[in-house]
Amino acid sequence: MQTFNTVTGSAAPLLAANIDTDVIMPKQFLKGIDRQGLDRGLFFDSRFLASGEPNPQFVLNQAPWNTATFLVTGPNFGCGSSREHAVWGLKQVGIRALIGTTFAGIFYDNCQRNGVLVIQLDEAGFKRVAEASSIAATAQISVNLPEQHIELADGSVIGFEIDQLRKQSLLLGLDAIGTTLQRAGQIRAFEARHLADNPWLG
Repeated sequence: MQTFNTVTGSAAPLLAANIDTDVIMPKQFLKGIDRQGLDRGLFFDSRFLASGEPNPQFVLNQAPWNTATFLVTGPNFGCGSSREHAVWGLKQVGIRALIGTTFAGIFYDNCQRNGVLVIQLDEAGFKRVAEASSIAATAQISVNLPEQHIELADGSVIGFEIDQLRKQSLLLGLDAIGTTLQRAGQIRAFEARHLADNPWLG
């Protein structure tokens, strides 16, 4: 999994409430047996016109947000079904972090498992980031995970909280399996002791 330390890029505003996973990744893109092509599926019905051409009104088709590294999202982002494809699609277009006030629980966990940082801010902090991201000239921000803050284009800083286990996993680029394997020696030692104490299990 890709490590996350300090990342700089454009933040795109998607401020509507309750954007669900069917909007993020429509059902027709769930048919594959692998993760190929999910970058095209991301926000498909909003990003593309019926003709198949990019929708010029959609923020991710407009500069500088067409190369966005971050999404600034409205409340309850990622609600709806639990499809992990939504997070895979975000990763495939280069989204490294989501910044909002509230996120759906399963979607939040799927982001963590796939290396997408989720930042939850209070209303005051969120308003500042949302306003900055909505203007092309100030849309570039930096997210510093070690120091747990967002730096806006004007140099001001907004702190955020994060669970320390999630933080360390992102800093080290470890998914759940990688995190478990950090204790591989302890696991093998326990197995050896347990088998010695219960030889009939062998």
